[in-house]
Amino acid sequence: MELTKHGHSCVVISEDDRQLVIDPGVFTDPSVLQGASAVLVTHEHADHFAPDVLRAAMEADPDLQVWTNGSVAGRLDGAAGRVHVVGDGDALTVAGFDVTVHGELHAVIHPEIPRVGNVGFLVGGAVFHPGDAFTVPSEPVATLLLPVHAPWSKTAEVIDYVRAVDADQAYAVHDGLLNDAGLGIVGGLLGERGPGTPTPYSRLTPGDSVEL
Repeated sequence: MELTKHGHSCVVISEDDRQLVIDPGVFTDPSVLQGASAVLVTHEHADHFAPDVLRAAMEADPDLQVWTNGSVAGRLDGAAGRVHVVGDGDALTVAGFDVTVHGELHAVIHPEIPRVGNVGFLVGGAVFHPGDAFTVPSEPVATLLLPVHAPWSKTAEVIDYVRAVDADQAYAVHDGLLNDAGLGIVGGLLGERGPGTPTPYSRLTPGDSVEL
């Protein structure tokens, strides 16, 4: 498989001629959906889910299907049979990829802000995208897509999450609000200048790919 980052929290996992797009939100160029075999959406927030863009892609490609939670599916009405609701514990095949679903809720932003649904996706038994949560899957993870910065997190929690998942490799996602200075600080704390984790951490810039 090949992993390509496409801005903020969107990635594409490719194998042969299949392309699985995860969380194409408003910080991602809509062209990422051209040629997509299928789309996974972790939750309803705009940096992960752009409903108008996704609807347009589905209109342009009648074969394009989406797997997501109930709240996102409810905002994609009119695509009967092409939007599939999934939840924690589900195991499915999407565009030829084996996918398992983990987690139920978005991380707490503030106690007075209601939590929305959030599902994480483990693709091919290898790559885990948690969305906006620190969900630890119930099965081993080779590659963790790590949300390194968010209104709902602090770096200490990010470090502890890396330790808890104990993946072979972590790549940064959810970093679109950090400037170069912030990226350097967070990267240092997750690397040699931090308390240490068992998992090597690195960052792909948008458009970069890595073989898995």
